[in-house]
Amino acid sequence: MKQNGISRSKVVLILLIAVLLVFSGGVGSLLARGRGEDEPSVRRLNMGGGWVTGVYYPLAGSMSRIVHLHMDGVSLTVESSGASVVNSNLIGSGDLDLAIVQNDVASHAFNGRNAFDGNAISNMRGLFSLYPEPVQLIARAGSGINSPSDLRGKRVALGPLGSGAEVNSLKVLEAAGLTEGDLTAAERLEAGEAADYLRDGRLDAAFFTVAIGAAVISDLAVSQRVEVVNIDGRYAERLMQMEDFYAPVTIPEGTYTQVPQAQTVGVVSIVVAREDLPEQLVYDFVKAVFDNINVVHSAHAAGRMVTIQSALDGMTVPLHPGAERYLAEQGLRL
Repeated sequence: MKQNGISRSKVVLILLIAVLLVFSGGVGSLLARGRGEDEPSVRRLNMGGGWVTGVYYPLAGSMSRIVHLHMDGVSLTVESSGASVVNSNLIGSGDLDLAIVQNDVASHAFNGRNAFDGNAISNMRGLFSLYPEPVQLIARAGSGINSPSDLRGKRVALGPLGSGAEVNSLKVLEAAGLTEGDLTAAERLEAGEAADYLRDGRLDAAFFTVAIGAAVISDLAVSQRVEVVNIDGRYAERLMQMEDFYAPVTIPEGTYTQVPQAQTVGVVSIVVAREDLPEQLVYDFVKAVFDNINVVHSAHAAGRMVTIQSALDGMTVPLHPGAERYLAEQGLRL
């Protein structure tokens, strides 16, 4: 039977097709929402945090937690890396968004000096300072190493390749009138490896540029008698003449098991970022960190030294506009 020239079967078919089209469209929308196509996009950042056994990594991890809890639409992944020199180069190449570096290395990187000769990291910008990092020369007890000059003919770990510790150890050797060639062995070891080598007697001494009381040295001192070699007097004076960001640091007695008070020099760790990160994003990040600074304080003993009052101490590179705006609101200017 036909109605207005169209059979019932054709009417049913047309209606069925219409229903299927509507349904498939709805399913497609649901699938799209399931895939996140209608959800706000997430800005994914990454941060170089140094070696896992150091201090940079847990502090970077605390900042990642702050971002996760307090910055909607932003994620921050922390990557274990080769520390200051490597982090600076990765900022330069765009492979890192944020990083923790020593202020001396940051200065060298930004100005194209020393390890960065001819390769200035001109896109590096400062965010805020973290804590002082003393150059700690650790020697096995009884090694006969009482000053940097006594490193001649010894087996010494100079720090991981591409690290701030390596930069500092070479400067200390220079201040003592020594070169790598004056050492019996010059090792480039990650901090945990250097501690193991000292414990096993495969090294006489090792350099660590790390926060006072760092676990890698504390744990070593429990199982092996060690000494913190003083880097003071003419050595400190020479270092401060070579680089104006070195400053005297006292390591209190009792910081490490059976180790008396020691004098050395130190630098400052700072957080840096790529210049091209949006100003508002960086402002929100710096604000979130200082609004929730208790998270940083609880991540590591060194984290307790991070305060808004010291946020520009030792800053050696220009500030990112986002950080500059937030810190200016707190009454701080570089």
